[in-house]
Amino acid sequence: MRIGVVSDTHNNLGNVKRIVELFNHHAVDRVVHTGDITQVKTVDLFASLNAPLYGVFGNNDQAELQLLQIATKSHGFHFIQPPLTLTWSGKRIIVLHDPLDVASAPLDDVDVILHGHTHIERIQYDQSRLIFNPGECAGIMPGKNAIGILDLLTMQPEVIKF
Repeated sequence: MRIGVVSDTHNNLGNVKRIVELFNHHAVDRVVHTGDITQVKTVDLFASLNAPLYGVFGNNDQAELQLLQIATKSHGFHFIQPPLTLTWSGKRIIVLHDPLDVASAPLDDVDVILHGHTHIERIQYDQSRLIFNPGECAGIMPGKNAIGILDLLTMQPEVIKF
C-alpha cells in the first residue's frame, strides 16, 4: 500500500490543485494530511483525489475548526484532532501535527509517525520507527514545495518536489 502524505497546505489553492494531480498521477491508495488546511475551500479541492483522505487538524485550523469539521465530513474524509492512529498493511501509524506532541503520544507498537507543522523535510529512523514529514507545500517558490509518498510494504518514503 502506498500512502500520500501532505501537510501545511495553508489554503494555497494553486498548490493544492497540483498536490491532487500528483497524488492521482502516482495512484496512491490513501492520502494523509497532517494539519493546517486553514479554510473550507481547500478541503473542497481535495475532493478531486482518487483516494480516501484522512488527517488531523493543526494549530492554524482551530479558528475555522467547526467549518472544517463539517466540510471534511461532507466529503467523506476522516479528520480528527490529533493524534490519529491508523493501521494499514499491518503497520501502525500515528498522525500528529506538531512534532513536539510525539513525546506525549501513545507510541506502543507504532511503526510510523507522520507530522507537519515545521515545514521542514524529515526522514528519520528512531529504532525501527520511521518519522516522516515531507516538508513545505504552501510556499510560492516552484521546486521548493513537497509532498510525500510512503510505501508501507518497504517502509521507503519518497519526497516529490513541485
